[in-house]
Amino acid sequence: MKMTAIQPLPNHHQQQSRLKVCGLTRIEQIQELISLGTDFLGFIFYEKSPRYALNHLTLHEISEIPHTKKVGVFVNETPENIVRTADAAGLNFIQLHGDEHTDFVSELRKKLDPESEIIKVIRIGNQNVNELQEIIHQNQNTVDYFLFDNDSSAFGGTGKTFDWNLLNDIEIPLPYFLSGGISLENVENSKLLKNKPFALDINSQFEIKPGIKDLEKIKKINYEL
Repeated sequence: MKMTAIQPLPNHHQQQSRLKVCGLTRIEQIQELISLGTDFLGFIFYEKSPRYALNHLTLHEISEIPHTKKVGVFVNETPENIVRTADAAGLNFIQLHGDEHTDFVSELRKKLDPESEIIKVIRIGNQNVNELQEIIHQNQNTVDYFLFDNDSSAFGGTGKTFDWNLLNDIEIPLPYFLSGGISLENVENSKLLKNKPFALDINSQFEIKPGIKDLEKIKKINYEL
């Protein structure tokens, strides 16, 4: 199956954002998303999530999915378990959605396949601009991408947005994924950001129920992008 190669663009100010669909649990839906040219496929390896991948898929099944940008989402997991899962599932990206600090990321990096890339989630709650900038500064040398999401005790999947305008007031030195409540109604607002997202990360607003995607809605957002 032919995949569209993703080429890096200078300064992360590309005209068109890529699309990551997260919380996948059904092989037939994944196959259709691949046929639509979905850039990133997200699998949640957090047992408390209603979209926990291993409740529906085996690691071997995920490894057999013909896609080169499979993302595994982990929350406060051990490096050993992340590496074991990544190897068995054939993951290309590791998304750290918990409270992982820079020392943890450095340790994980040593154990991971050298070609694996790391996405660090920055959960935005009540921080001010200076606090956010400091978090970015602390993490920018250990990861490949940032992902900005609404802060939540559930670690994502709330369908709620944060104030995206905050991203206009900070320097973002890495390409970033925009997450948290992206919908057909607000996706146009992402195009107004000065520093455009590398990719949009969609989940709960494009579901019939947790883990079951609304493919018609996803086709529409593909068209919007």
